[in-house]
Amino acid sequence: MRLLEYQAKELFAEYGIKIPRGLTSKDIKQGRKDAQELGFPFVIKSQVPVGGRGKAGAIQICHNQDEFELKYPQILEMSVKGEKTRAILLEKMAEIKKELYLSVFLNRGKRCYTIISSSDGGVEIESVKNQVIREIGLGEIDKQVAEDVAKEIGLEGNSVSDFVDFLQKLSKITIEKEVELAEINPVAVLDDGSLLALDGKVITDDNANFRHPELLKYQEQTELEERAEKSGFSLVELDGDIAVVGNGAGLVMSTLDMLSDNGGKPACFLDVGGGATEESVYEALILISKMENVKGILVNLFGGIVKTTTVATAFIKAYKNKLIDHIVYARLKGAEAEKSKEMLKNTQTQLFDSVEEAINAAVIGVRKNA
Repeated sequence: MRLLEYQAKELFAEYGIKIPRGLTSKDIKQGRKDAQELGFPFVIKSQVPVGGRGKAGAIQICHNQDEFELKYPQILEMSVKGEKTRAILLEKMAEIKKELYLSVFLNRGKRCYTIISSSDGGVEIESVKNQVIREIGLGEIDKQVAEDVAKEIGLEGNSVSDFVDFLQKLSKITIEKEVELAEINPVAVLDDGSLLALDGKVITDDNANFRHPELLKYQEQTELEERAEKSGFSLVELDGDIAVVGNGAGLVMSTLDMLSDNGGKPACFLDVGGGATEESVYEALILISKMENVKGILVNLFGGIVKTTTVATAFIKAYKNKLIDHIVYARLKGAEAEKSKEMLKNTQTQLFDSVEEAINAAVIGVRKNA
């Protein structure tokens, strides 16, 4: 489950991570009350479970009431990467000297948590060259490791102690809430050297959410999403035309972002999960078949615990039963990938060596058939 920004910040505040003062609303009547309480100027931020809000114009500075009356309803009606605005966060502006990047995520392949940090924040971390990456095992981050990372990205003075505090608290969140990713981008360095979390991203482990009833208040599901959860996988419906399927929330999310950056419109986020079976993958395809807007399926799969042949068998069964008739654009790597490619050779699946090639083909193919 991917929390909205204001929800992630509620979690940050619970753990003592400093955030700007903000108020959340879902209609302009409440928004006006929040604006009066906050006072101008402030930032109006669309709340959607995807990145790219700034580029889409879904984050705007508001200086006065006239701007508020114009911008609030516009942003409330916006969609970003196929996701409609679910709420609006009004947030006080901060005087920023510098922006940083900081995240802690669960690296399933290496069975550890990994820190990624950078002295460049506010942009996609994939585009940043000067990253500091540390693998830290499965325990909490100790003070020395956090201080070393702070100094590697060039922090000094009280910025170091604030950074250590942020990093240790992010680590605590990942462990206590069983979170797959906790990210602050950007972390603002203020004029006095103190730090402030200007944005927040938290992705929880759907398979562990039953142990955290306190997180259920953040869950908004459609009928198909509820059915997916009962079947043991994660599904988020979007309003595009290319279904995005993979294993692992991070992998699927990055694939979705890459698809959007290349002009594609995702129809869903579908993570078959670490315990996928032929039956659960087939059930996932049943749900995709019920989405009338889907024109193609993009698969980015790395076989580990879930073998690629398990997924391939489910797709072949779906073709045989005429469940799906869309072209599948697939990148398969890892366990039994070559066998899977051979199995899918004479089907409607197009196989690619890289996810970039699969995405380009999916975008072009769906446009041709539109």
